[in-house]
Amino acid sequence: MSRNVNLTGSFRFAIEGVKIAIKKEPNFRIHLSILLSVLFISLFLNLTSFEWFSLLITGAFVLTMELFNTAIEAIVDIVSPEFHEKAKIAKDVSAAAVLISAIFAIAIGIAVLLPKIF
Repeated sequence: MSRNVNLTGSFRFAIEGVKIAIKKEPNFRIHLSILLSVLFISLFLNLTSFEWFSLLITGAFVLTMELFNTAIEAIVDIVSPEFHEKAKIAKDVSAAAVLISAIFAIAIGIAVLLPKIF
């Protein structure tokens, strides 16, 4: 399934992937909502450039991990529609990557925002 795609086409496919994640993946919507809420609250907290960067990069990382998790789950479902222990491992490990990234994002968010709020 090889196709020559120009840069504009590549962006269209990428945007379509984000739309699919927003539409079909509840966890992606949750992570995106949390990130947008944190960024909105941050507008009122006089953050430094480094603090903004820290929040943005960790939020983007969590969303990226969620996208990878979704892609891995879809591929595993195609390759192994019936239960297989290795398919379970692939899904569980990709979900764990999202969990770990979210935990660290929460820790960074607390470290950045709590001193500004209190």
